Amino acid sequence: MKIDLKKLSLGIELGSTRIKAILINDKHEVLASGSHSWENKYINNFWTYDTNDIWEGIRSCYLDLKRDFFNKYNETITTLGSIGISAMMHGYIVLDKNNNLLTPFRTWRNNNTENYALKLTSVLNHQIPARWSIAHLYYALQENEDHLKKIDFQTTLAGYVHYLLTNKKVLGINDASGMFPIDIKSKTYDSSAINIFNNILKEKNLPFTLEDIFPEVLIAGSDAGELTKKGALLLDPTGDLKDGIPLAPPEGDAGTGMVSTNTIKINTGNISAGTSIFGMFVMDKKLSKIYPEVDIVTTPDGNLVSMIHVNNCTSDINNWINLFSEINLLFDNEVDQSTLYDKLFKKALEGDLNAGNMISYNYVSGENITKIDKGMPTFIRNNNSKFNLANFMRLQIYSAFATLKIGMNILSKHEKLNIQNVLAHGGIFTTKDVAQKFLAAALEVPVSVNETANEGGPYGMAILAMYLINKKNLSLDKYLDNLFKNNQIHTLTPSKEEIDGFNEFLNSYTKGLEVIKLANKIYK
Repeated sequence: MKIDLKKLSLGIELGSTRIKAILINDKHEVLASGSHSWENKYINNFWTYDTNDIWEGIRSCYLDLKRDFFNKYNETITTLGSIGISAMMHGYIVLDKNNNLLTPFRTWRNNNTENYALKLTSVLNHQIPARWSIAHLYYALQENEDHLKKIDFQTTLAGYVHYLLTNKKVLGINDASGMFPIDIKSKTYDSSAINIFNNILKEKNLPFTLEDIFPEVLIAGSDAGELTKKGALLLDPTGDLKDGIPLAPPEGDAGTGMVSTNTIKINTGNISAGTSIFGMFVMDKKLSKIYPEVDIVTTPDGNLVSMIHVNNCTSDINNWINLFSEINLLFDNEVDQSTLYDKLFKKALEGDLNAGNMISYNYVSGENITKIDKGMPTFIRNNNSKFNLANFMRLQIYSAFATLKIGMNILSKHEKLNIQNVLAHGGIFTTKDVAQKFLAAALEVPVSVNETANEGGPYGMAILAMYLINKKNLSLDKYLDNLFKNNQIHTLTPSKEEIDGFNEFLNSYTKGLEVIKLANKIYK
């Protein structure tokens, strides 16, 4: 039987190392997927992705999905019910009136804005992390960069892609909350903070206000425009895909993670792990004070969220796996990457609970929470360390969660946040019971993973796209409850011994941070 393409929704998410697309039907079943690997580059002191890489990656990802769908169902995608674009949050994308990028895309990884972000936090009386879009704009202002007077539109990566597909300057509220402070009641940018920043722009004699250059804020389910003819060709240069397809509000990867784990209701929480890792906890009230380590963002439907964002998670693990892959090739023993990950992760279960008294810092880039200015991946052991493969692999996974734990301690100890359970998602949880077990020990709470955990953000974006055309007057939380009511949930509860083992490792990890700061001076 021929598939009704108008009942399908496509989610595309531009992550830090992979662009992935997920196609679902109206039962939210995954019908096809596509992916494209890419990497950021460090050019002229900025982490960036080239514009051509963005669009070549999107096209490659979409065509991979298109082939997968045709191979399974012998049908070519010519239309869809809806599309949604999501991407890594924050960063700096500014366009002139002709839609030309005024600077290379500056990603969330850039910590050069740190000092200016601290000042802006005081000025706006709102925590402004170095990653946020407004911190990047403020940096450009204070550095008197030449492009400022030409700015016609500032947005995020998801907002940029969405704009070129639809010609609509809009942004989902979760992604917008990583650009600028949001007023939870009005569901848009905080007007008092807007006024303060507009005065700064006026003092610099710039010919615009933030309202002039910022995208309109939309909540989940809102009309965000349609795919234009030009946009259709950007996705599918073969011309098979036709215009007129409605698009959901473009969102951030934090928001899609909350959707894919059904953790948008108050007092729920999730962990999203990839190149970066962040914990999202939906709050019923504001925090008692500003914490530099805690971002305040929103769910895709506009609830208040405390976010612990850690810049580094899986990148250093990937580097070590690549090294082990090279060793295999020396012996003409070619093992595919997924098998290598699976076997090495399972080996970690045999390791000592304290990871053999070794320390590893996965800091490929700088880390705000632990005050590390720039990347310095480091492995440390002494003569008493138990240096074997099982401990080494356990150590690498522990390292992926260590800085998150340091940030989480703020919410649990100072704000008395009573976290009973978290849902986790991301590729690191693909091997059953390994990373999930170690994360539970780190957070000292049960950790759950659902059956779609390894689909992650693209699946969440596909759901938001389906919600746009299939919401039937349901609020997003009710819609997700209906969707996930029969989902298989796998929960692991940590033992006292596992918790104690991780904390022993973390105690050494915390003390050793001074070593990383000293090591950074070597590579100035």
